[in-house]
Amino acid sequence: MGRLLAASIDFKTLKDNAVAFFKDFGAIYAVEICLFFLMIFFVSKVLRDNDATKLMVLYWVFILAGGAMHLFDSQIMTQQFFLFYVILLSGIMLILFSVEVKKYFWDVQPTKKGTPSEKTFGGLETRSQADTERCIEKIVKALQNMSKNNVGALVVLSKGGLPKQVLQSGVMIDAEISTELIEGVFFPKAPLHDGAMVILGHKIQAAGCFLPLTQKTSYPKEYGTRHRAAIGITEVANVISLVVSEETGIISIVDKGNVTRYADYDMLIMALKDYYWQEMPLTDKRRSGGMR
Repeated sequence: MGRLLAASIDFKTLKDNAVAFFKDFGAIYAVEICLFFLMIFFVSKVLRDNDATKLMVLYWVFILAGGAMHLFDSQIMTQQFFLFYVILLSGIMLILFSVEVKKYFWDVQPTKKGTPSEKTFGGLETRSQADTERCIEKIVKALQNMSKNNVGALVVLSKGGLPKQVLQSGVMIDAEISTELIEGVFFPKAPLHDGAMVILGHKIQAAGCFLPLTQKTSYPKEYGTRHRAAIGITEVANVISLVVSEETGIISIVDKGNVTRYADYDMLIMALKDYYWQEMPLTDKRRSGGMR
């Protein structure tokens, strides 16, 4: 009988608390709750999209543990302290994946269907293996020619997901790839030589584009603006950058912030075959499978 009475009292207390909660429930409080859960959802999405499943589980365990402490002892874990606790925990997780978070705020959008750029890549317009190999040879030849003459260059191999601000900062070209055109754009006195060239599939999409610079300070001091831009764009978009140093003629390949210097003919061929993966024959796919 005593247990039933105690349970009845507990139920009445819970009911009174619920009534009091919804009685004082306002629009601002609803917005705060939505923002709170949106923050947790966003952090969880970042962790999941970057294959940090174990870290995401740990993140949720800490949140649930804090929530349990608040339910059992609201004096130690007050509502305000629990909110601060979750915000601090979420901030730590976002700092760990700061580069990936940039991608969400850089408005990275795939090229819309039907535009000329997408029709040349991504399966809407098929090209023969011979065409793909010719594109690769023309790009490599242009890079090596500029390397011999110490002509600075920055070529971005796009997959259609560059931030729109990058393309808008340059001049749209939409021209077939040719060695002469690539070298002409980067000729020292040419108006577009200081910017980046964007290649999308089998066409030169744009030139003279300005790229975000990496904010990391761990790279060598000899890396100038061109190299820092090549690194920066790979941190915010799924692209590969090819850089020719104006001072030394050294060719570098940048992928996901990792710089491979002194790229020779074979390394450039491998990087470009990796870029044109879907259009390569099975034998070439097997050779470049490690890079992909």
